[in-house]
Amino acid sequence: MQGVIKSYDPGTGDGVVMCDTNDFAEYDLAVNALEGSVFRMLRQGQRVNFFVDEDGRATGLGLGSEVDMGTVEL
Repeated sequence: MQGVIKSYDPGTGDGVVMCDTNDFAEYDLAVNALEGSVFRMLRQGQRVNFFVDEDGRATGLGLGSEVDMGTVEL
């Protein structure tokens, strides 16, 4: 899935991803959402790719771009 970071607290690791392609659904970040990813922290509005785990939380975050989101015409 693709989306943008709606909020992120680097102290606690809590955050929310808003999905761009699924009626703007929001997903809380899983505890291990940044494990194995290129991210050390996140910023509001940052585009990401992610998976939803069995608990309905965003995990496996990866780099996203406007091209990934289908919002840029090339």
